[in-house]
Amino acid sequence: MQCPYCLSEIEDEALVCKVCTRDLYLFKPLLAKISTLEEQLSTLADRESYEARIQTLEEQLESARQQLHAPKTGPVALLLNLVIFILLPLGLLLLSHWLITIVLDTSLLYLRIISIAIPLPFGLLLFLRHRRRVLPWFAGTVVLAIASVIGMSWITSLVDSTPVMPQNAFEWREYLEYAASISFSFLTGMLFGGVIYTRGHRVAGKSRDSLLKRIVSHLVGGNLSPQQLGTLIKKIEEYGGSVVAVGTTAMSIYTGLKGVLGN
Repeated sequence: MQCPYCLSEIEDEALVCKVCTRDLYLFKPLLAKISTLEEQLSTLADRESYEARIQTLEEQLESARQQLHAPKTGPVALLLNLVIFILLPLGLLLLSHWLITIVLDTSLLYLRIISIAIPLPFGLLLFLRHRRRVLPWFAGTVVLAIASVIGMSWITSLVDSTPVMPQNAFEWREYLEYAASISFSFLTGMLFGGVIYTRGHRVAGKSRDSLLKRIVSHLVGGNLSPQQLGTLIKKIEEYGGSVVAVGTTAMSIYTGLKGVLGN
């Protein structure tokens, strides 16, 4: 502690400066508070440096882990993934349609429910173990959905001699809604798998954090403290993917059952 008059070092318990002999009684509470604040600031700076160092090490660890467990690439791996995650669910959907509408000749409601249930676990498994790009695989699910609906119509045409393709606006809407329910179901599985993978490998990139901070700061108008802003960003990262996945689940159920229940 320093004397406020001559800036010489004094004992913490001293009431009079031994150098300038000035009375320190009135300054003691203020000096003690300043000393406490300096200690807190020193601790805070150390903690921030430790957290920055820990984040850097975690990012390096995550980078090494991704390189070690990176999904296999190449024509053979791509073909295998297409067979497992596109052709296999396509076959199961067509088999379900044949069993329910041709063999059992039961309500289409069961077919729509199964058509929502089958794609979801395939999307979940696809994104559960590896980080993958959503857009290319979602394009693949659109192809899967369209092929499924056309294949189901073709199976029906073999028995009832009906046209394979839609003949009017109402049938086109039914086709598109049914295909959308299959696509959204697969997308839901992809999103849930991505959320689970991210929580198990939670190291956010600096560039993404910076972009997210700028977006949130702009939306809230600078009304939050840095601590509150950090807490909000963590909640968005934790629950954002789950909220979107729930939304796609609702869309899949709505588009899949709308035509059946509406009729």
